Amino acid sequence: MIGRAARAGRVMTRRRPGAGAVLATWAALALCGALPSAAWAEALPEALARAYQTNPQLNAERARQRATDENVPQALAGYRPQIVASLSAGLQSVRNLLPDNTIQTGNLKPWIIGVTVTQTLFNGFRTANNVRAAELQVQSGREALRNVGQGVLLDAVTAYTNVLANQSLVEAQRSNVAFLRETLAVTQRRLNAGDVTPTDSAQAEARLNRGLADLNAAEVALAVSQATYAQVIGNSPSQLRAAEAVDRYLPKSREDAMTMAIRQHPAVMAASFDVDVASTNIRIAEGVLLPSATIQGSASKSRNNDPTLGTFAEDQASIIANVTAPIYDGGQAAAQTRQAKEITAQSRLVLDQIRNQARTAAVSAWVANEGAKVAVSASESEVKAATVALQGVQREAAGGQRTTVDVLNSQADLIQAKARLIGAQRDRVIASYTLLSAIGHLDVKTLNLNTPDYLPEVHYHQVRDAWHGLRTPSGQ
Repeated sequence: MIGRAARAGRVMTRRRPGAGAVLATWAALALCGALPSAAWAEALPEALARAYQTNPQLNAERARQRATDENVPQALAGYRPQIVASLSAGLQSVRNLLPDNTIQTGNLKPWIIGVTVTQTLFNGFRTANNVRAAELQVQSGREALRNVGQGVLLDAVTAYTNVLANQSLVEAQRSNVAFLRETLAVTQRRLNAGDVTPTDSAQAEARLNRGLADLNAAEVALAVSQATYAQVIGNSPSQLRAAEAVDRYLPKSREDAMTMAIRQHPAVMAASFDVDVASTNIRIAEGVLLPSATIQGSASKSRNNDPTLGTFAEDQASIIANVTAPIYDGGQAAAQTRQAKEITAQSRLVLDQIRNQARTAAVSAWVANEGAKVAVSASESEVKAATVALQGVQREAAGGQRTTVDVLNSQADLIQAKARLIGAQRDRVIASYTLLSAIGHLDVKTLNLNTPDYLPEVHYHQVRDAWHGLRTPSGQ
């Protein structure tokens, strides 16, 4: 879509030589910059797939989610026994005074080895609630990951279309400079022939210098957009194909957009899970006030190298049940419970806030997308009219009815109209993707990108029931 601004210039006549002929080539130049050959072109879906695979921000968020998955096996560890082995050995010097006033001395080398197994039987439902909170955190993290993915894809769309638009603007400004150079040459020839005054030549020279400055600004903007493209997508842009809007994936009405946003946007869903996490944390805090029960089994073996000094060897084994009930802890548990309740209230208010933001974003995106359609249509009509106007002014100037400055002003109007059309086409594409993001559907599956979708639940199931192992599923 971007790059079509040049096509309106094709209605220009090609029978007039000179400046008109130079301007008539603008369409071909813009198309060469914005719509290169398909053999070397990179389409927007390909760029989005590359960004989805390689973007550092998105990959960092995936690593964060994998770390969040580990909260679940940590919480499940509360159901499992804790086994501790111990070993102690050393040197011991003994000096005993016996009842008959004799002294007994010795240098001992005692050692003790033992193992203790502790199993929690009840801890105020804290383990169950910890597991539930961890699972809810995983769900919230997945939605946060999906939201970051949407942001990265939208950034990629913006970077892609900015490069396209700036390439077209550079070509348009180059064409403008060529037109102004030829206009200045024609004006100087007419000045030498006495047909115009030095004022006309100065005006043409001034417009040429302005055109050179505009060309420089366009080239700077293109370089900046190319650097942003490499940052977001992961490679430098070469030749890009025209980008199209994604109207086929968008809702049919503004009301549908609002409904989808407040129900399906990942930020809203993540905040909803956060409310559940906060509510579960209340029960975890209250669990401290309940009794707890554990059972502990232990076995040990000790040896002493001098049988004359007390016991030579000792073997022990025991099973002990332990029940504790808190009576008063200085008010710490009560304060933690009240704190958890306030955090839950805060989470609910944050959820309401995010729903309102999602609703507003959906309305804004819908209106912007509809406005972008109108802007493109109006800009296309403006370019066509400005092209016809320039042709007429050129013919009238050749007949002595218009001055050089009239031709220059008409050319300035045309180049500004084309710049507005290029910007409107860029905004049209970005607005459609922004609306798709606002309703929570800017993802690999919806866009049908040629890349595997990252499934966070795969890692979750790999580690959820792991009882041991230091390596991650990826082998780190």
